[in-house]
Amino acid sequence: MDNLLNRAPLRPNSLRLGVNIDHVATIRNARGGEHPDPVRAAQIVAAVGGDGITAHLREDRRHIRDEDIARIQAATNLPLNFEMAATDEMLDFALRHRPHAACIVPERREERTTEGGLDAAGQHNRLAPIIARLTDAGIRVSLFIAPEMRQLDAAIRLGAPVVEFHTGEYAHATGDQCAIELKRLYDMAALAVRNGIEPHAGHGLTYDNVQAVAAIPHIAELNIGHYLIGEAVFVGLEAAVRRMRELMDAARG
Repeated sequence: MDNLLNRAPLRPNSLRLGVNIDHVATIRNARGGEHPDPVRAAQIVAAVGGDGITAHLREDRRHIRDEDIARIQAATNLPLNFEMAATDEMLDFALRHRPHAACIVPERREERTTEGGLDAAGQHNRLAPIIARLTDAGIRVSLFIAPEMRQLDAAIRLGAPVVEFHTGEYAHATGDQCAIELKRLYDMAALAVRNGIEPHAGHGLTYDNVQAVAAIPHIAELNIGHYLIGEAVFVGLEAAVRRMRELMDAARG
């Protein structure tokens, strides 16, 4: 719990934007070679005021490759949020490269993208030693979980300093269900803060739906990837990130 007590408090109303650059690598890997380079994407994000870079090294290396991680770390001063499965391979990789943060996510080879939150409650015994080793190495641990009491309670018991709430249910909701999912995010974010955990959020966020989440005062960071890379095809990555930043600031301001 020392890392919770020693962590500097967030400035009031601050909301960080982390940009996931996985799908720049997806496009690169579709044809092979080195273009487009995710490192260049990381540099653009840094240049336009992004607050962090997220990259997920999957078991099958479908987008980010091993060598990309060190290159991204060397290319910018932005903190790297390393998304990883709870495996020995990924733990060893994280301990070698020492990213600013490690976000433990569920991973299934057959999924197109991360389809839901981590079952922190059901995997307590597996996660506890991984979290301990990452924390001992000075890596800030985050758990990517659904905004549910059972999962948040597990994160509290595991001593995770950060949770990232999976916003997929909210992003795909319509009608009254949208308001229900948004309230769930609000309530769980507030409860996380009351228990000394910094709440983040991400998955499925777009220009159209980001502001309601950004307006939740307890949330400290949004991590957004697929939508921004898709928009970048039409307007460029710089313009896409700037627009998302503007919408987030307007909602929080």
